[in-house]
Amino acid sequence: MIMSTVDSTFFTLNEVASVIWQAADGLTPLSEIVDRTVCREFAVEPEQARQDAEQFVTELSEHGILLVSDQPIQETRPGSVEAQ
Repeated sequence: MIMSTVDSTFFTLNEVASVIWQAADGLTPLSEIVDRTVCREFAVEPEQARQDAEQFVTELSEHGILLVSDQPIQETRPGSVEAQ
């Protein structure tokens, strides 16, 4: 379970969402996370997995939980990397 500090919304993560959350390192593109992890660990078609992952990430982004970028996120201070 994760919570938005912006609006206190709680999100309960299923297994797939948990895999995406754990892999969101600010450097690895979502498409790569889906292809390398989600599609290999779960019985899901790549296109459906991408659509579902994009929807999940968009929802978290709208609540200020994830920062979405089309480029790798640069470290803002030593030891901190924001999720992509």
